[in-house]
Amino acid sequence: MEAEPCGGSMYCCTPATRLLTVVFMALLVVAILLGNLLTLAVILGSSSSSSSFSRPRLHTPQSYLKASLAAADLVVGVLVVPLSVYTEAGPLLGLPPPAWTSSSSSSGHGLHPCSLVGPVFAGCTLVSISTVFLLSLERAVALLRPLHRDWLVTRRRTALLVALSWLGSFSLAVAPLLFGGDIVLEYNSCSRMCTYVLGGAERTSSRTWNILLLFPAFDFTLLAATLLVNIISFSSIRQHSRRRRRLAQGPTSSSSSSSTAKPTFSDIKAARTIGALTVAFTASFTPIAVFVVGNVLGHEWCNFSFLAFWILASNSCWNVIIYSVRDHRFRLKAHRLLWPLNRRNSSHK
Repeated sequence: MEAEPCGGSMYCCTPATRLLTVVFMALLVVAILLGNLLTLAVILGSSSSSSSFSRPRLHTPQSYLKASLAAADLVVGVLVVPLSVYTEAGPLLGLPPPAWTSSSSSSGHGLHPCSLVGPVFAGCTLVSISTVFLLSLERAVALLRPLHRDWLVTRRRTALLVALSWLGSFSLAVAPLLFGGDIVLEYNSCSRMCTYVLGGAERTSSRTWNILLLFPAFDFTLLAATLLVNIISFSSIRQHSRRRRRLAQGPTSSSSSSSTAKPTFSDIKAARTIGALTVAFTASFTPIAVFVVGNVLGHEWCNFSFLAFWILASNSCWNVIIYSVRDHRFRLKAHRLLWPLNRRNSSHK
């Protein structure tokens, strides 16, 4: 099989390169599906267990937000990445590429998979960053106003915010198609993803192309707000740690400190977990935002587009990794869920 050009890429799609790409995509699908299914099982399945974890401690506003984040990542693993696996694996099996992957077909008015997958990927991406912002805000309230947390952050209000984040994110995802004039969706051979493109011949001269700047503007605005909220939260944690050290040195201020509500150890640890999530999301969103801005300015960046899109897609399995590393309660619950499988495997040996 001869090497074929990759849409202007600086390397060619040799069979070995395509095989490695497909293997990476397939492994990513498995990681996203298993990781987020486990996260949802831990969060939503706690009430069905008869163990000590069956108490409704996991059914909190924070668990609603974590479930929303896992659901958005799960959709990416179910719809977005498998389409790329299917498209890229075909040539390895000697099959012709699907007709909808050509620019002429994608720029037409007919429906094709990218018409669904493109907005879904953009919408789930926006849901993820808005959910991380809400998680950071919920932790800040728990640290700064622990006595008012149950009144300010309720499950009903959190469920409403989750619904609004999904509605707003997917409305923004389809905005370029509704208000962007000639903007359409097509499968990009560089990024191996469904991306927004300008259907007309003049890509860089159309003002409608600038509507795609809504995505990086939204991302960076929410990321900046999330980082600011996390800075405030960690400043509160630092002040709390200083008060604890002063109390450990002597009883001079014990009376005044005892009357002040203090965040619990679990609240502090949860805030640090959300901080780690924020760092991971910032690192994942920055390359794609840079790529979108460069694309609007007329730069192709074929190789960089693959890295940017797939770093962003890989972010869909980072939440379960961070929970497993930093959340002891999550690890214990996940172990209990997987314990029947481990016991069954050991009994067959």
